[in-house]
Amino acid sequence: MTSRIPRDSRLRLVRPRPLAAAPAAIEQRRVRRPAPRPPEGTPAPAELAGMARSVLAAAARVARWADRALGPGGDSATADGKVTLSDATARRAADALGLTVDQVRADWDTARLAGLVEVHGDSARPGWRLRAWDRDDSAVLRGWVALCDAWSLACPEPEDHEPAAVAEVVTAMPQVLSFLQLSAGPVPVPQLLDLLEQRVTELRTERCEVDYGPRPEAPDAPAVAPEPRTAPAADAPLRPLLDWALRALASVGALTYGDGQATLTPLGSWAVWVKLEQICVAAQSPAGNIEQGAEDMLRGCARLRPAAARAEYRAWLAARPVGSAVTELIAAARGEDALLRGLAFEALRVVGAPAEPEVHAALEEPALRPYALLWLAEHDGTDPEDAHEVLTREEATWLWVDTAAAVADHGEAPLLLRHLETAVQPTVPALLAEVRAVGHPRTVQVLVALAAAHPDPAFAKAVRRAAFQVHKGG
Repeated sequence: MTSRIPRDSRLRLVRPRPLAAAPAAIEQRRVRRPAPRPPEGTPAPAELAGMARSVLAAAARVARWADRALGPGGDSATADGKVTLSDATARRAADALGLTVDQVRADWDTARLAGLVEVHGDSARPGWRLRAWDRDDSAVLRGWVALCDAWSLACPEPEDHEPAAVAEVVTAMPQVLSFLQLSAGPVPVPQLLDLLEQRVTELRTERCEVDYGPRPEAPDAPAVAPEPRTAPAADAPLRPLLDWALRALASVGALTYGDGQATLTPLGSWAVWVKLEQICVAAQSPAGNIEQGAEDMLRGCARLRPAAARAEYRAWLAARPVGSAVTELIAAARGEDALLRGLAFEALRVVGAPAEPEVHAALEEPALRPYALLWLAEHDGTDPEDAHEVLTREEATWLWVDTAAAVADHGEAPLLLRHLETAVQPTVPALLAEVRAVGHPRTVQVLVALAAAHPDPAFAKAVRRAAFQVHKGG
């Protein structure tokens, strides 16, 4: 009976869906994990938000002053067009707030790290968290978590240590914080130092940085294979770096440090629990991409719905230092897969302000520039529906071709045809002319796929002709 049904019949029981929509039914059937409850004794969110407001009170005060004094038409805020408060502005703020210039600069840095103030070029403006300061506890807590994540920037690192050693300690500190959270009380510094040394040794072993230096032997002792050292190198003592890390974490309100011991504050304990919970959620999720590199993680998220993908991004980010995570995502965006390029910038949207410097740097790379411009526009507060207006005609066309390449590689013909309708050009000849002009490396493949998918023979013929001309260098 089925053989009599015409192959081109328009009667279908299930409408074809693009590849990206395939997981919808799976997600609907997914068993919902009950909402996790924080450890016993954790203050209520409103109380935690009150603690965060207290920690950030001085920073919020400077941010509000900047909003009033440096608004539209005011003086420039920064001296270098990046983040440093200019001398004149710092003195104005110090006089107005009754603070020293150094206090103003420190509070300004805190406000910037917490997202209470955003610097764009030589001007500053309040971040959305400052706008929601008095009414949205979650915004306040997110601001404090952003500051806590940037703890290594809150306190100047020791100058007499190699950057590599500092980076190792920053990478190892999440395990130290987890131990403090599980201990639920004061922990002696020597115990933390022992844990830190173990973790740093693991990091060095993973990179095969094991010292196999000569060792004295007894004259008649049998030859044995050298054993790897189990302690960090003697020329990189970790006690001063641990002291620096604990002082920096104490300065952002994550712990208390003194009398030879450290204790997480309620805010710090809650923040560590949240990150551990994110990691557990990722480990238990169908995707389970937390241990993967950025490229494999993005591939794993390609078939997820947007909300589920964002949850994976958050968990993946929580499991690694934000700086190295951003670097990995940018590197993945530089690859040949256009789908991963778009997904990488979606993950960078989850990162937020800490990703801004590297996204700014990506403006210099033609393949990343349209994505970076859209990211920066949305980060500046532009509605995502209007963000495309920041692109030039050439940049918009390049992005259209790049997106079409992603659809051709990973989607289905109907999705490619719908993408055709999003082109900024009003006519097919104009589209083909500008597509050829932008010089995207995937132009030929995109045009061939579009010709194969389109039902209009005249359109398909014109597109194939354009593809042939591009292929021949015309």
